[in-house]
Amino acid sequence: MGFRLPRLVNAKSGPKRSLSSSEITTSVPKGHIAIYVGEVEKKRFVVPISFLNHPSFRNLLSRAEEEYGFNHPMGALTIPCAKEAFIDLIDSMQSS
Repeated sequence: MGFRLPRLVNAKSGPKRSLSSSEITTSVPKGHIAIYVGEVEKKRFVVPISFLNHPSFRNLLSRAEEEYGFNHPMGALTIPCAKEAFIDLIDSMQSS
């Protein structure tokens, strides 16, 4: 039995390539942000910008910054944690 994350948009994985700024803005709905999550292989998630103000999410960002910094070769916000942990966090944020 699966679970549903209605406000979490899972972006499809495609070939790794550099996107122009116009392609990035069209692939992310207004009011959302793309985040890459994963320890080895990164998976792209699109979440509402409002999540950035949630205390649990801010804690996760702070821990990622302390350990890895935000200067990442992918050029996007990257959180090096387990995908399952990220999905659990998002799920708990949506249910509260």
